[in-house]
Amino acid sequence: MGVKALGYVIIETAQPERWDRFLTQLAGVMRAPDAADGAMQFRIDDRPFRFRIEKSNREWFKAAAYEVADDAALDDLAARIAAAGRPVERFTPEAAALRGVEAGFATSDPAGNGLEFYCGDSRTDEPFVSPLGISHFITGAMGMGHAVFSAPDFPATLAFHRDVIGFRETDMPAFHLMGPDAPAMHFAFLHADNGRHHSIAFGEGPVPPSGAVHVMLEYPSLVEVGKAYDRMKAMGYPESASLGQHFNDETVGFYVQTPGGFDLEIGCDSLVIDPASWEVTKHIGISIWGHEWAWQKAMAEAQKAEAAE
Repeated sequence: MGVKALGYVIIETAQPERWDRFLTQLAGVMRAPDAADGAMQFRIDDRPFRFRIEKSNREWFKAAAYEVADDAALDDLAARIAAAGRPVERFTPEAAALRGVEAGFATSDPAGNGLEFYCGDSRTDEPFVSPLGISHFITGAMGMGHAVFSAPDFPATLAFHRDVIGFRETDMPAFHLMGPDAPAMHFAFLHADNGRHHSIAFGEGPVPPSGAVHVMLEYPSLVEVGKAYDRMKAMGYPESASLGQHFNDETVGFYVQTPGGFDLEIGCDSLVIDPASWEVTKHIGISIWGHEWAWQKAMAEAQKAEAAE
């Protein structure tokens, strides 16, 4: 067995109160008791936290953390990563306790994207209660959702995630985002050992100033997605992409910019795959419908302004 699922994410911020408002009042996640070291924690299910928000002097996506089966799998993965020339920083007992795990380590891929791997996860008997009345999020064996990064050296990053870590290819498209005559940008959507279409993905390009591209949460219904979309508008958060549906994972949703500068994808009705029999696809488009991106709007406005001169 390889990687089981995305377990949690760690975010650094100089403005924790902005993250508290964003996660509880827009996303509808539950504020949990702070960690022993003072970090804020937020829940979406029976795990003690899925978001760990650390006080810092910068806005930065620190790490996406993935679960493996046991100590033996963790040790084997650490050895492979070290042999590939990437750092392996083992958790102290204190660091493991803060994360609610038995053991783990921090590392990074060839692009410098922050990663953690762990075994021995934990659960709480305290019921999940959304401050906005959301009944539940889609997690379970499929984990928290997915995380998306950038990769300046796309082939090296893909080889690391596929051949060293053990993620497997789900969809491997190349999009002409800047126009039909522009060079294609390659993307990799990779699945773990569960039914989620992708637990990690990355696109060809420079690492953004925020440290990540986006994190996705799956909501229980289109009604809850629509209500979140209305909240985004009413609260004045920047819309990164309007409502739409993806080709590859069939998710219906939208993107909103987080206080950290990367996006949160809020979606529902995502495709569930059979990881054992999935055959790799190569979709030629991002969206079946919708998803007007902020950068597309900016380009269109710039072209209008240039034509008016």
